[in-house]
Amino acid sequence: MIEIYLFVNPLGAICLGSEQHLWNFVQTSEQKIQFRLMPLVNMQTIDAILTRQGTAKHDIAARNQLFENTYSAALDAKALQLQGKKKAREFLMHIQEAVACKKQKYSQTLVISLVEAVGGDVEMFKEDRRSDLVKTLFQEDQNIAREMGITTHPSAVVYNYACERDYGVLLEGAQALADIPRLCQIDQENYQIFHIDGYLQRKNERRVTHDTKHLKLM
Repeated sequence: MIEIYLFVNPLGAICLGSEQHLWNFVQTSEQKIQFRLMPLVNMQTIDAILTRQGTAKHDIAARNQLFENTYSAALDAKALQLQGKKKAREFLMHIQEAVACKKQKYSQTLVISLVEAVGGDVEMFKEDRRSDLVKTLFQEDQNIAREMGITTHPSAVVYNYACERDYGVLLEGAQALADIPRLCQIDQENYQIFHIDGYLQRKNERRVTHDTKHLKLM
């Protein structure tokens, strides 16, 4: 079995592209893959987004608005996840496309329209969205990210149990994610390559110790 954790900006266009490519791979792969899509929001990622946008980091109003919208979108996705991972995944991709690609303003009106678009129960969503459980689920995602050493998005961690590795491989940035199909192979050449000291560092990848409690938190 293979586990893939993908950490994304819930309002990011680059992350949307990575999600689409990776989900297509998961859907068409002959391997058994557990795919876990996790919004990542912290001060470091907010700083990175401000830099990418060309916004001064000392612009407090812009920083606060960006954090509020991004954090809120992450909670929206976690709330909808209580109605099923498929709905949450579709919602996340829809809101990324709407806000990051089509430049629509993040708002509750937009959120509710997208919940309806993916077949979600709006009243159940509203109730769950206000609950402490959703905040707890979001925080658990952030804890997993911190334990895995995630500092940027998109980032992915791949565990390929068929290769008898006792560690996962962390890939940082959209370009590095192109190595995921190779990491999911189980041939001997692949097994040997990813045991070569220095290889992972050259490919902007590194090892991540496996922690069985991650599975229980998802």
